[in-house]
Amino acid sequence: MALSSNFHTIFATSQSSSSPSYPPSKLPASHFSLTNFHLATKPVTSNSHNYLSRTSSAASDDKWRVNVSFFPAFLNKGKDAKVLKEELLEAIAPLDRGADATPEDQQRVDQLARKLEAVSPIKEPLKSDLLNGKWELIYTTSKSILQTQRPKFLRSTTNYQAINVDTLRAQNMESWPFFNQVTADLTPLNPRKVAVKFDSFKIGGLIPIKAPGRARGELEITYLDEELRISRGDKGNLFILKMVDPSYRVPV
Repeated sequence: MALSSNFHTIFATSQSSSSPSYPPSKLPASHFSLTNFHLATKPVTSNSHNYLSRTSSAASDDKWRVNVSFFPAFLNKGKDAKVLKEELLEAIAPLDRGADATPEDQQRVDQLARKLEAVSPIKEPLKSDLLNGKWELIYTTSKSILQTQRPKFLRSTTNYQAINVDTLRAQNMESWPFFNQVTADLTPLNPRKVAVKFDSFKIGGLIPIKAPGRARGELEITYLDEELRISRGDKGNLFILKMVDPSYRVPV
């Protein structure tokens, strides 16, 4: 049986140009002008007292407004991320993991993914335990994974990818009808990106074959939370995955 061409592409499928890095969000800063009051030698009149009182009260009101205005902005940020994720999942739901996506569909999904990447709660995913476990691929632009050149009954129905940060190991798995697998070693290039070197294929999940030396790639994790991951490979492809088993361990 010939090796399936999609073993390594879930890793090696995005352009070397990585997604733009976004600086951490900053809390809105408030600038207040300070007024120096010079006391006169004569007693302050009641009008002056009332003026100072009003000025002080106005400054307090302004400060209160600025302080409370932070909370809606903070809450909206969290809401925006949730809404963006819902919109992304709704956009990919009818696309058969990307196999039925038109160029317009791909563009819309990519735009939504980039917006979500910009608000990723995990800035250094390779240092996060949330990356560990088994992920199911729910959308990709990789033709070799989608196998769109084959009849549907000869396409893999489900693809999984598992990563363990502590051992720097990864595994790709196909379901029916082939059940092929491949494992790989990971080398961090930065807190979001790894080099991937594949070491062993398993045909039908049973017959081991050593991976050729050229079986290499790169993978960047651009969004990560408890249930969703977005990744981009070095061939320009986009991968969106959902968590299915956080306890899964990749064979060492």
